[in-house]
Amino acid sequence: MNRWLFLSLIVLLPCALLSEQPEKVKPASLAPLPEQVPAPKDNPTTPAKVELGRQLFFDVRLSGNNRMSCASCHMPGKAFTDGRAVSTGADGTPLRRNTRSCLNAGFTTSLLADGGATSLEQQALLPIQSPAEMNQPLDTLEKELAQVPGYVKEFKAVFGGPPNRQDLARALAAFQRTLVSGPSPLDRFLAGEKEALSADARAGYELFRGEAGCITCHNGPLLSDGKFYRLGISFRDEGRARITGKKEDRYRFLTPSLRNVAQTSPYMHNGSLKTLDDVILFYYRGVPRQGRDGLPVEIEALQDQSFSEIPLLVAFLKALSGEVPDITPLP
Repeated sequence: MNRWLFLSLIVLLPCALLSEQPEKVKPASLAPLPEQVPAPKDNPTTPAKVELGRQLFFDVRLSGNNRMSCASCHMPGKAFTDGRAVSTGADGTPLRRNTRSCLNAGFTTSLLADGGATSLEQQALLPIQSPAEMNQPLDTLEKELAQVPGYVKEFKAVFGGPPNRQDLARALAAFQRTLVSGPSPLDRFLAGEKEALSADARAGYELFRGEAGCITCHNGPLLSDGKFYRLGISFRDEGRARITGKKEDRYRFLTPSLRNVAQTSPYMHNGSLKTLDDVILFYYRGVPRQGRDGLPVEIEALQDQSFSEIPLLVAFLKALSGEVPDITPLP
């Protein structure tokens, strides 16, 4: 072999080996919310559209019995939840799942506990037309709104036409994109204000991203990785499998955002855990060892962690609350 060719191969070989090494996975981290909520090109956010969406959000005409509005389950005073284990439908029958907050929902494309919607526009119509929830046929709703002169005028001004389901969804989505929580103590801490967290909250922060491992799933701006897990809370609701039809997705649910979590009790998809202490105790000792239908539970209880850590983690979770938008209901 030519001497110079041999020497060049010796030099290049380490570079080739390095290029074949897998990229290092960046460790999970926490971050503030983006400054702006993204909106789709076909539904830009405007003040008039947001105001129309606000009126619709509180309007009981959106339910079949004219008694329920979106705000019946997403109450501004409860961080846009309802404080119940599970909500009730238009006929008073309990639903299957706990109401998730719509705070900061504009920052994600996985909506509902099973990921059954990928945009706020898609999600907006689902509870309205669901027989179990608001039980309002969309044809009927369009006719009702068309009989309200104020709505006829506003839909014309905002969308250029009469009230219809597509523009109803766009208006509700635009309003929900304004439901953004303010900076939390954690945000101020991450920005360099070291006194923003109490000593207990700071200790909880270290546990959260360290030995307790919470940050593995609860990370990023929303403190959610946007993925679905089988935790063993219950095996009555098929969860993600309702959407995908896949057996391996049975009993999996979306990692919820932890922003303002101290204001959104009770917890888990079925509302079975009343307090933050209960939630952490579940992760420390309550996770079942076996799943069902041959499907494993995808986490393990933190058996080696001390109960004395629970108040520290609760203190940290309380530091995740920012100011909730002051939305005035219609008179």
